[in-house]
Amino acid sequence: MTSRHHAAHPTHGVCALSGRELPWRELMPVHALSSGLVELLMRDHPEIGLEATIDRREVAKLRERHLRDLLAEERGELTALEASVARSIAAADTISTNVAADYAGGRTFGERLSDGLASFGGSWTFILIFAAVMVAWMGLNVAMAARAFDPYPFILLNLVLSCLAAIQAPIIMMSQKRQETKDRLRSESDYRVNLKAELEIRSLHEKIDHLLSHQWRRLAEIQEMQIEIMQERAVPPSPLPPPETPQA
Repeated sequence: MTSRHHAAHPTHGVCALSGRELPWRELMPVHALSSGLVELLMRDHPEIGLEATIDRREVAKLRERHLRDLLAEERGELTALEASVARSIAAADTISTNVAADYAGGRTFGERLSDGLASFGGSWTFILIFAAVMVAWMGLNVAMAARAFDPYPFILLNLVLSCLAAIQAPIIMMSQKRQETKDRLRSESDYRVNLKAELEIRSLHEKIDHLLSHQWRRLAEIQEMQIEIMQERAVPPSPLPPPETPQA
């Protein structure tokens, strides 16, 4: 039945793990896998040969297991962050995100208000307006003399400044706390990207080493065949035996 299927569908092959018939673009030969994946596959399924083909989805599962084993061997128990990186590599997904945009989109009205006030309180605009208000306050009260609403030493102004400082301090602390949270999210995102890049580079090294060793074996076989052909051509043909003379 399998041979008839192949004859009827020359563009299809059979996965050695699931036994399903799939298009060739969805299959991958075992000898094209990295050495770590081949070792893991042979450990679970020793009956599968290097010339067999397996589904790319099965290859993704093998790659995830291999990465989990590597991370567990180097770092011990896997964290949720490292497990998500292994899954993203196996599924060929991107994990880089714009942390600032995602975090800014999830803020509440109070958080946006406090961030705006903290940003305004640390600007030259606030300093100049504050200085102008203080100068105008003190100048007006000095000019009004006996009718001043806050005569020297400007006790009401000191009270206003104390209240402003008491309100401004927790607003700045709330903004700094959210900035620390954003920095932590950004550092986690950078760690995921760096870890994925490191594992991808290691996987590429394994694939290149596997391909080079496979090509060297093929080249060695071709050279042996060429040497045998050259030796056969170098040996002169054996002379034919003389014809037998009839006996009288």
